[in-house]
Amino acid sequence: MKLKDWVGFLCLILSLIILWQFRQILLLVFTAVVITVALNGLVRYLVRQFNLPRGRAVLLALGLVFVGGLLILGLVLPPFIQQFQDILKLIPVGFQQLVDGVNDFVENPPPWLPPNPDLQLLPNVSTLIQQLGNLSTRAFGGFFTFFSNTAAVLLQLLLIVILTVMMLADPTAYRQLLVRLFPSDYRRRAGEILSKCEAALLSWLGGILITSIFVAIFSFAGLLLLGVQFAFAHAVLAGVFNFIPNIGPTLSLVFPITVALLDSPSKVLAVIILYLIIQNLESYWLSPMMMQRQVSLLPAATLIAQLFFATFLGPLGLILALPLTVVSKTWVEEAWLKDVLDKGTAAARGDSRPT
Repeated sequence: MKLKDWVGFLCLILSLIILWQFRQILLLVFTAVVITVALNGLVRYLVRQFNLPRGRAVLLALGLVFVGGLLILGLVLPPFIQQFQDILKLIPVGFQQLVDGVNDFVENPPPWLPPNPDLQLLPNVSTLIQQLGNLSTRAFGGFFTFFSNTAAVLLQLLLIVILTVMMLADPTAYRQLLVRLFPSDYRRRAGEILSKCEAALLSWLGGILITSIFVAIFSFAGLLLLGVQFAFAHAVLAGVFNFIPNIGPTLSLVFPITVALLDSPSKVLAVIILYLIIQNLESYWLSPMMMQRQVSLLPAATLIAQLFFATFLGPLGLILALPLTVVSKTWVEEAWLKDVLDKGTAAARGDSRPT
């Protein structure tokens, strides 16, 4: 390697170190980018369908989002907060009832159960359950502590809103600024990849929004039929956690199970079966039906990406794991597989046709 190559490599490493120090701010910027992509899709729809100037379409889109946000704050958020506070109070009670049930089973085994000296090991199971209950309570407490600092959350939301409005006003200028960071002979190709990233994000947003609404509605209806308390809060949590694949549905199941423990073990089993049915319908019926408009991601790759982003970027990284994975997948496929590996293979074979 020449001296300029070493200098370039050292500059790249230094840039990555600096960016790592500002990773939380970069995540907020990426959040604004995702929201801008979604709103820009709405703006383009308004321009195409109603032949509006872009400025008016942007104002109309922001107005629709503002009215929708007010409806959510006025109609959905107050009952959800009230029910969710009651759920958090019942979580320790439900786990304690589970521990008491295990202890009672150990001390007074049913007559149909044959004597077994190994049964004396079951008190360790109750201790483990109690420890898991305390651990889950602390875990959820730590997860929601991320949102508990009101001032920090408001500042972060304000930053996201400001960045979104700025980028939505003239997205082409910011796109060109990003493209100019690439070498001159690759800028056109970088623009094409950015367009594919935008299309992939729009497809993912549309698909995940529809499936989340599906999960929330069917969870609410099923929990009402089962007579589980706070069905509305459970349904909202199920819909929100559906934005986090693999981990989200498991997290959303903890709350209705805890509440159902206060009634009967049979209701716990019914809740588990209900959520399994809903998730299977969503995974094997609704998602494949919409697969032409969604981004195809391997389940194992999605889970690995979630663990990676959650480990290195914290709770916000877990929330943004899927859009980060969608963008990363697009860049890897286009910039690395097609532009580097496929062209290198074609050149090695002497094939001059474009890949």
